[in-house]
Amino acid sequence: MSWTKLELTWPGKNKAFELEPRILIEKPELSYGDPNTENMLIHWDNLLALKALEQQYNGKIKCIYIDPPYNTWSAFEYYDDWLEHTEWLNLMYRRLIILKNLLSDDGVIFVQLDDNEQSYLKIIMDEIFWRNNYLNTISIKTKSSSWASGGWEDKKLKKNVEFLTVYRKSENFDRFEDQYQDIPIKKYLEELSEEWKNFAYTSVLVNEWNREFFWETSDWRWEPIKIFKHTNYQIKSISQISKEEWISIPEVIEKYFSKVYTLENAQTSIRDRVLKATDENDTFYTIEYFPVSWKNKNQLTTVWFMWKTKRLVSYLRNTCIEEKWKIYKRIKIWTLWSDLSWSSVSLEGWTSFPNWKKPELLIKRVLDMCTHENEYVLDSFLWSWTTAAVAHKMKRKYIWIELWDHAYTHCKVRLDKVIDWEQWWISKIINRQWWGWYKFYELWPSVLLQDKYWNYIINPNFNSSELVQAICKIENFTYKAFEDNIKHGYSTEKDFIHVTTRHITQEIVKDIQETSLKSWETMLIVAKTFESNLDLPDNIQIKKIPTEILDKCEYNKDNYSLPISEEAIKDED
Repeated sequence: MSWTKLELTWPGKNKAFELEPRILIEKPELSYGDPNTENMLIHWDNLLALKALEQQYNGKIKCIYIDPPYNTWSAFEYYDDWLEHTEWLNLMYRRLIILKNLLSDDGVIFVQLDDNEQSYLKIIMDEIFWRNNYLNTISIKTKSSSWASGGWEDKKLKKNVEFLTVYRKSENFDRFEDQYQDIPIKKYLEELSEEWKNFAYTSVLVNEWNREFFWETSDWRWEPIKIFKHTNYQIKSISQISKEEWISIPEVIEKYFSKVYTLENAQTSIRDRVLKATDENDTFYTIEYFPVSWKNKNQLTTVWFMWKTKRLVSYLRNTCIEEKWKIYKRIKIWTLWSDLSWSSVSLEGWTSFPNWKKPELLIKRVLDMCTHENEYVLDSFLWSWTTAAVAHKMKRKYIWIELWDHAYTHCKVRLDKVIDWEQWWISKIINRQWWGWYKFYELWPSVLLQDKYWNYIINPNFNSSELVQAICKIENFTYKAFEDNIKHGYSTEKDFIHVTTRHITQEIVKDIQETSLKSWETMLIVAKTFESNLDLPDNIQIKKIPTEILDKCEYNKDNYSLPISEEAIKDED
């Protein structure tokens, strides 16, 4: 049976053009700190900037988080993101293709949108990343605000949800790290009561008394299961202790925290083997074994059984944490994120960005799920720089891309404050210590310009080094300055490139072959002019700039982005 791949089509989707792979030039006066840092801040059109990163960073980015324009009038005042629908699709489609290339094989991408374009995003991501690599759509409860529903408030329901669409690069992605919401135990009990739900942990093992070895059996792998029997133990209900000691339920839980339990079903095969090895009607047993799955997989684990009910004793302490003598119930977070606070998000970062900031805790959760220290994170729609600030605090390597002047007035300002002194928001949670620097880059202009007669010429603003780097990228060679100054880059260990503006003669070709190339090596010479009727050896080719590289790319175009208002973004701090 043959299968036809489904895809979404729209005008302009298959428009043929090749992006020019520009070179990135550091602006030392805007960089911050150690010149050897690998962190990058890039100011330019993000499609061209992503293309500029491909050669060096393909397959290296562990996590991509982007927060593109929503196409709903909900973006901040400086951007016009009420795009014609096909413009938005073209914007996303071309960028997602490059973003996939940049992801590592075990990497993941998160795209945050509201419901206006999310369904279309899902279809084009199915096409680019393949449907089997779709992981989740996470629903995020946001603040209620007047701009969320715009002028349709009288006809439509007010929006207070956004979505994170999540894909992996390939099956090499392992799994997300579990994330939890920590709720004070008193507040947790109050919420259960308000929702008319019962608290499952109602019993207290006041004391264990005698514990002695009883029997040893084995699991299906013939791994040992040691069984211990308890006698003369004492059990009380939480409500009983509350009445006896004249203290509240939360106070009972705090006082007997390590001994509060409930009963639940155990792993079936283990439960059956233990029950067959015991014969008491009303006794506690402790077993020690190595589970085959879940969080204690292959680790020596101690669990309790109550023979009478044939169930596992599950302690409250296993679902809570204790910090500074306070107990917090840990609730595992799945695909509904309703616990994030948006009330003070406008204050985060000490920079004003109306209606568009994301909470630092949101980005922290994303990075906690799928990255570790020193792994690369990328955001190509940086907006208010929240992703950069959080990744910096969490010691991730990062590459950030932003367009127009707020890269200077908002983004750089915020990150500099993070490096210098900022100890607020997630800094307090992770006990952040000083760490890290970054380099600031601009995208260099096109290598080819058109003169007044519309003929393409080499950009006169390029110096020789910049020209060499640019041509290396266009010809898909990795730039490297070899000592002989003849080999300027390589594509394999035996294929090299030489870029020059001098006139190439037969003598120069002969000299390159005899002094700079071994018999098994090849050379591509890219020159401005050369003699006609050159007699080239088999291992040397020659191209003329600009004529023979014109068909490689679309040159002298600096903006593939959205319509932006002319009003400059000003720092409102």
